[in-house]
Amino acid sequence: MRIVVTGGAGDLGSRVVREATARGHDVVPASRRTGVDLATGDGLEDALLGADTVVHCADDPSRGDTVTVYATRRLADAAAAHDVHLVHISIVGIDQQPMTYYRRKLRAEQGIDAAGGPATVLRATQFHSLTAFFARRLSVGPFTVTIGDMAFQPVDTDFVARRLVDVAAGPRPTGYVRAPDVAGPDVLPIGEVARLVRAHRRASAPRVVRVPPLGRLMRAISESRNVPATGTADLGGLSFADWLATQPERLTGR
Repeated sequence: MRIVVTGGAGDLGSRVVREATARGHDVVPASRRTGVDLATGDGLEDALLGADTVVHCADDPSRGDTVTVYATRRLADAAAAHDVHLVHISIVGIDQQPMTYYRRKLRAEQGIDAAGGPATVLRATQFHSLTAFFARRLSVGPFTVTIGDMAFQPVDTDFVARRLVDVAAGPRPTGYVRAPDVAGPDVLPIGEVARLVRAHRRASAPRVVRVPPLGRLMRAISESRNVPATGTADLGGLSFADWLATQPERLTGR
């Protein structure tokens, strides 16, 4: 099977490329490095020629709607025109959150549906690295702030990559469908995430300061709408603690 991977040089995309290649597929990484610019459409038509599936991992939240919404719709239209199955990675709970980026991701899904081609959307929870980043950002000295009952169900990036390849190589839908959400094995309050992160660098457990949720966004965070409903998601991959054990003592980035 010929599989095109947008964002094939990025963290998730490169893992999808490795996984699909290891399974014996003909894999084409598509990014600006390989002459494909989704923001302008340059190189897109050539990249899709002869493809069976395109796994869409490319994104750039710093550019507003340009990549997240408009480039995704451009890709969806091109995939539909070439009768290529589009597999799109999205985020659990985006229809339950007023966050601007989540609104964009929801519009991207709607654009894929409107394109009318065979397409599968797979929503995942936050990756382990991003969850650790949130815990660090919400910590000041020995204190960690929690907004209400804020919690995460972080997922291993490699597990998500495997599921994307499963979908890409699996049965082809006749139109727009949603695959089961994917998440990690554990639901963790932010205080517990911070405790694990601090223990990883041999620091004492933080004191958790609870902030009441005020406004729509804070209420959504407090109610953990980023966590899938019990029994609805495909759970797997490394736990957050096991992932931490593979990381350097000093965490950086997202």
